[in-house]
Amino acid sequence: MDNVLDILIDIASTPALLVALIAVLGNVLQKKDLAATVKGGIKTFVGFLVVTAGAGVIEGSLAPFGEMFQAAFNMQGVVPNNEAIVALALTKYGTYTALIMLTGMVFNILIARITRYKYIYLTGHATLYMACMIAVILSVTGMSTIALVVFGGLALGLANTIFPAIAQPFTRQITKNDSVALGHTGNFGYALSGLIGKYVGNKERSTEDINFPKGLSFLRDSTVSITLTMAVVYVIVALFAGNQFVSENLSGGMNYIIYSLQQAGSFAAGVFVILAGVRLILAEIVPAFKGISEKLVPNSIPALDCPIVFPYAPNAVLIGFLTSFVGGIVSLVIMVLTGTTVIIPGVVPHFFCGATAGVYGNATGGVRGAVVGSFIHGIIISFMPILLMPVMGDLGFQGSTFSDTDYGVTGIFLGNLANNGGQILVIAGILAVLAVLLGLTLFGKKNAKAVSE
Repeated sequence: MDNVLDILIDIASTPALLVALIAVLGNVLQKKDLAATVKGGIKTFVGFLVVTAGAGVIEGSLAPFGEMFQAAFNMQGVVPNNEAIVALALTKYGTYTALIMLTGMVFNILIARITRYKYIYLTGHATLYMACMIAVILSVTGMSTIALVVFGGLALGLANTIFPAIAQPFTRQITKNDSVALGHTGNFGYALSGLIGKYVGNKERSTEDINFPKGLSFLRDSTVSITLTMAVVYVIVALFAGNQFVSENLSGGMNYIIYSLQQAGSFAAGVFVILAGVRLILAEIVPAFKGISEKLVPNSIPALDCPIVFPYAPNAVLIGFLTSFVGGIVSLVIMVLTGTTVIIPGVVPHFFCGATAGVYGNATGGVRGAVVGSFIHGIIISFMPILLMPVMGDLGFQGSTFSDTDYGVTGIFLGNLANNGGQILVIAGILAVLAVLLGLTLFGKKNAKAVSE
């Protein structure tokens, strides 16, 4: 039994394999021939591996940047990093996490089936991380194992339904259709960025329409502009960190300027690879998902990882990252001055989440929306972890914490219920959220019926 569970967990937490199997299932339900089914599964599988490889290249280039930043400005504090905090938590809560993850995926499908919110969350690692945080928070309430798995899974299923739903009005403006949704743990922040862009920006002045002087027209190529911009950022931080620190701790003896330029190029290469992988995935998963929509969950929409929106506004990706990071630095200064826990800007979350926030802000407010939306987003993911720490029990102050907004919203909600009312209040709160979704579904059906009559 344990071996079977381990295999299921490995499949569910491996996005490439999970989504490839979804693509195969969709093609089978459409009764496509063997060749088309196998081709769709393999191309989806490879596409996700390409995206993962690109993300790995980006993370590899950003890791030394984070170390240079801390050394350059002599900063000590908590660094938000989802992978680090999950690795720490799984040693104690691994079984609960696995069971909540599988139960949550089942609840996600059931909720999509019976409500108007038809989002199937396919980002496996994000589901794993959210399951881990829920396991940590609920374990302090004294719930029995069965109750913890059932209600933890229900909480996860609700989160994986609600967060794509709140971002979808803005996702639709980016993709121009409802064929895909966003399944990432920063959806609350992206929706907020889209909302901010709507009120402070001008969508007619898109980041993708920035007019460069004729002599600088080469900057319209996103690979070129990303490389040059990141080269400037890396070199500035490297100059503050100093050649000795970089060559002794990071570059293996390579000159710190040359090393910085290499890392900037690696960053741009990672973005290029991600964009190629996303195009490959979307070409296969969206048509294949039609089978699942028709047979299992009518009108369902696949919710995929945040890089799916990057190809729609590459300039906004870079602008969003940089302004979100500036928001993190401004927040750091405020924390130092006010004497709170200091959150060191995590370069990886500021890239993936900040870049996505930039795309959403641009969709509703153009350049100004991308800048302001991402900046506010950067402040939110800096201060929200401070509010999350107290509800994380023994894991609250271990040098790292969850970074993205959806972790903060879910964790603060469940954690405060757990701390103030124990398991009874937690269960009541989870059921109340489910009741709201069911109520909104019934209300929507009544309105639709009234309009048709």
